[in-house]
Amino acid sequence: TWDMKNELQPGEFVQGLAVPLAAMRRQVRAYKISKRFDCDISALCAGFAIELEAGSDTVKAVRLAFGGMAATVKRAANAEAALVGKPWTQASVATAKLALAQDFKPLSDMRASADYRLQVAQNL
Repeated sequence: TWDMKNELQPGEFVQGLAVPLAAMRRQVRAYKISKRFDCDISALCAGFAIELEAGSDTVKAVRLAFGGMAATVKRAANAEAALVGKPWTQASVATAKLALAQDFKPLSDMRASADYRLQVAQNL
């Protein structure tokens, strides 16, 4: 859970995990930005999933989710829209990076300033 508590009841365990083969065509990455690696609340975290059209460099589907950029974890709808149907190029990524400023108005707190969070998010 978000507060690092285990939801398993006494005697319960995870026996297995099924991943559909279609998911293998998708590239998935996750990032955590914090002062310490272990047991520290992130200044920013991100999860990305991108799938290209078969035999092409055109973005078929993309999901960009960020924590630390809003009150709760949120997807970057404008940045995603800037990528879908476009070629997977530096130019398309640059357009998506600019769109992040429309998706989020991050807050400043003791972990990071709003400007830092937006800049790091754009650089991921």
